[in-house]
Amino acid sequence: MVTKMKSRPLRNRRRLPHLVASLVVATVTSAVLATTAWNYSTIPGCPAGTEPAVDVAAAASATTLAPPVDMASLRCKLRMPPILQTASGTGVSIRKSTAVDKPEWIELCQALGPAAPYPICGVDCACNPGCGGRCGWESARQIAWQAYAQGEYVGHARTAHVPEYRLRVDDVLDLVYRRTRQETATPYRLNVGDEVQVESFTDPALNRVLILQPDGTITLRLLGQVKATGRTVPELREHLDKLYEKYYKVPAITVTPLKVNSKLEDLIATVDSRYGATGGLNRAARITPEGTISLPVLGSVFSQGLTLGELRAELNARYAEEIEGVEVIPVLVERAPRYVYVLGEVAIPGRYELTGPTTATMAIAMAGSWNVGAYLKHIVVFRRGDDWRLMATVIDLHNALFGKQPCPPGEIWIDDSDVIIVPKSPILAADDFIDLVFTRGIYGVFPVSTTLQFSKLSTL
Repeated sequence: MVTKMKSRPLRNRRRLPHLVASLVVATVTSAVLATTAWNYSTIPGCPAGTEPAVDVAAAASATTLAPPVDMASLRCKLRMPPILQTASGTGVSIRKSTAVDKPEWIELCQALGPAAPYPICGVDCACNPGCGGRCGWESARQIAWQAYAQGEYVGHARTAHVPEYRLRVDDVLDLVYRRTRQETATPYRLNVGDEVQVESFTDPALNRVLILQPDGTITLRLLGQVKATGRTVPELREHLDKLYEKYYKVPAITVTPLKVNSKLEDLIATVDSRYGATGGLNRAARITPEGTISLPVLGSVFSQGLTLGELRAELNARYAEEIEGVEVIPVLVERAPRYVYVLGEVAIPGRYELTGPTTATMAIAMAGSWNVGAYLKHIVVFRRGDDWRLMATVIDLHNALFGKQPCPPGEIWIDDSDVIIVPKSPILAADDFIDLVFTRGIYGVFPVSTTLQFSKLSTL
């Protein structure tokens, strides 16, 4: 009992310098923070006239801190007194820059909550673009990693995959046709298939309903074949009046259009799918290998490389030259498949479809990961350019796949029809050489066997 009573004061004496040092640091830190003027208006990216959503003094001395940090201020930096070297809490990171030209700063990290109670330290590969992708784990710091907590898988909108999507071969379009029903700027001219009624107040025997024939004419009593297509209704009436003046002093001819826009009606009937599986006035079209689509009235229309807006303008301009009163809206229904080919030392080599943005490590993961003995320092990627020329590059993913490099330069984006080859390591290649030349080669042709009899050795 006496020994135990003496050991406690001894341990307390050993801890006393540490406690005193911690108390002194906390006191000095609080005093400096209390007497230092913080310039919030010069903080890059912070709203003018606002302050950070954390208590800086509490962050410098507290061992646990979970402040409600405003997510809009995550990247705001606060200038700090030179006396502070390093201090950290769970919601803020305070450190002094070692570079002479960089000021000291406090960086706000992430909002913490019950679903994400712990801060995440990591490396932001976009923070130091000058490092060339060689930032190591020593650059790790607290970053905004899980702003949406349990909603991370759906929370981020991210930027668009491409600024504008341009059509390519095998894209499937749904072309929606719509009657505009807008007043035309020019008078309507009769077309083949239109139906008109010709009447005469002088001689009712001339009255009849006529359909414009494929040759563009109508047949009238006393006159026979009369050209009608390309004329407006008033022009046709005046023309018939002049022709009938040979037979009547006052023909008093009246032309009434009964059915017009026959071209439009024919087009609508062609694309009418209201009683089909899709419904509506639409037509499906797939871009052919020559880059065109085939449409009624227009025929082949070049579409490859155009955006949907450009294709819409092109189609409507062409239809306006042929038929008035119709608008076409192209809708992308199905994108042409994109593939990546992964070969070599992977579990399941083959062709894999690219359904979203894909990197080199994602492609290797789709192929079932790499095999033991893969030479990850020399992965070859073949690519075809826009003019189908062959290009190639070599990437190194060894340190990244083994968790030694957070920002590998070899983590490149994969393009359509890329070929990724994961070669064998030199040791595995030498083993295959020995197996091919000796095991299955020389020894296969000239088998050599050795027998050791232990019974004879025992008599020696």
